[in-house]
Amino acid sequence: MATRVFVYGAGGHAKVIIDILERMRDVEVAFAVDDAGKGKTLCGYEIIGGRDELLARRGQATTGIVAIGDNKARREASVWLVAQGFVLANAIHPSAVLARGVTIGSGTAIMAGCVINTDTTVGDYAIINTGATVDHDCAIGDGVHIAPGCHLCGGVKIGAGSFLGVGTSVIPKVSIGADATVDAGCTVTGNILDGARMRLVPAKSREST
Repeated sequence: MATRVFVYGAGGHAKVIIDILERMRDVEVAFAVDDAGKGKTLCGYEIIGGRDELLARRGQATTGIVAIGDNKARREASVWLVAQGFVLANAIHPSAVLARGVTIGSGTAIMAGCVINTDTTVGDYAIINTGATVDHDCAIGDGVHIAPGCHLCGGVKIGAGSFLGVGTSVIPKVSIGADATVDAGCTVTGNILDGARMRLVPAKSREST
């Protein structure tokens, strides 16, 4: 029997999550949850409203996933759902490759084309976005968002709530602290402290003479 899963959120990220859930076996999308979208639909599914409406519909679905890209908002909503007795589902695209020994927490999304290699751990309500690769023995904390096209070498550690922008590359055994931000296109070659931000310095063009 299929598990009915609600999607908490109604933006672009929620559309991607719905597409993944529709492709998974033994999962049925129930409805979407969003205050601003009440009465509308998302990908053909009813948007029921916010938290009060969700609690009123508990009998229709007790399992859900928070489909919000912002790390802090996703963490807050996920913690609230668990506190209310809901179960967090994972959304794992069928094209994703998860090697032996990989451990995935609850409420986590693994997008199309991802590769996660041996003995890597991924925490709760994290996002490994489209086409990202995570090599062996990495440790990805709760609420981390690894954006599309990122590449992590072996032994990398990323603290809870951190964000790696599109196309980030991380060399082996680097540690990135909690709530850190790495701008798109950066190559991380050294450790990053908690709460720090690594910025990409754009190349300056020079007119030919």
